Amino acid sequence: MVMTKRYRGSGLVAAEEIQRHYGQRARKLHEEGKRILGYLCALVPVEMIRAAGLIPFRIKGDVREPITRADTEMEKIVCSLVRGCFDITLKGRYDFLDGLIVPHACDSIARTYDIWRYTLNLPYVHFIDMPHSTDDSSLNFFKLVLNTFKESLSRFTMTQVSEKDLKEAIQIYNKMRGKIRELSALRRSDSVQITGAEYIKVLIATMSLPVEEACDLLDDVIQEVRTKQNESKRGLPRIMVFGAQVDNPDLIELIEDSGSVVVADDLCPGGREFYADADMTGDPLTSLAERYLRRIHCARTFEVRQGSYQEYLEDRFGQIGQSIREAKVDGVILYIYRYCGPFGFEVSQIKGYIEKIGKPVLYLEDEYSMSSLGRLRTRIQAFLELMNK
Repeated sequence: MVMTKRYRGSGLVAAEEIQRHYGQRARKLHEEGKRILGYLCALVPVEMIRAAGLIPFRIKGDVREPITRADTEMEKIVCSLVRGCFDITLKGRYDFLDGLIVPHACDSIARTYDIWRYTLNLPYVHFIDMPHSTDDSSLNFFKLVLNTFKESLSRFTMTQVSEKDLKEAIQIYNKMRGKIRELSALRRSDSVQITGAEYIKVLIATMSLPVEEACDLLDDVIQEVRTKQNESKRGLPRIMVFGAQVDNPDLIELIEDSGSVVVADDLCPGGREFYADADMTGDPLTSLAERYLRRIHCARTFEVRQGSYQEYLEDRFGQIGQSIREAKVDGVILYIYRYCGPFGFEVSQIKGYIEKIGKPVLYLEDEYSMSSLGRLRTRIQAFLELMNK
């Protein structure tokens, strides 16, 4: 298989190695002459980067690394996730990057764009001014924003990004998302063929690979998971985790080590960003604008209330309710970073929606750091004990 030529072992072993040495493959590709564009947040249309002949690389932090350098450039009230990503970048972990794309995802990301741009001084930097509303005028505006992004990439590569290039990129990313949904279905089975920790390690690995290599890795993992003998997880509480970007496996491992199994999520990377494909018919810019603005149900996006309040909640969180039912979830953990306004504001609504379904909820507010895991362990264990009574 393709993956065995690049990494020790294949499948889950390869995924473990790639996520543990995050960025190593991108660095190697950079040394071979490929150009790598780093990006923040799942709202960046990676298909456009791929269509321009560049390799997208998701910037993530390291919860095991104390934030030091970033705190000399950013206020500490900035989300610890953003500071963690910036800190690792300043320390040279991603010194192979040829450029950076920052979307208007939230205030902590958008308002620090100038700091990223000035401090890193990369050959290419671009800001995607993504609207917060999903109405038709916002969609039309976002199409113009994406067209500006496309032209910017064309100038950087000195090659025009064509409609054909975009459609090919959409097709292969849809293919990758389909494989991730197939893998996710295996952890929802009664026998739990892949644990939550194994699953998120695979997703983290794919964030750092060219999409073709990510598809190869997913093929290997799916084949292995379908055939391997698994330790029985029957009888353990089945947990869903909801939150923003959880790009390290430590939290999921903590939840499962406490006596449960994570069978569903609404996270990035995870269910939120891989649930919906981009339409393959019609204009590719319209398809991408529709997918990223309307089909990724993120707390940073405002949706106009229609109908009754309960109908609004179903429209907003129905995807979560569907996952809870399909995965036979016993309880939900809301994991929100401190100072995260968009997700923090939604806690009461999402908590009420889940409890109305009849599932218990544990709300955890945390920093992007390993330092608080001991405190979290105590609360998670108490939550699981209550569920077992």
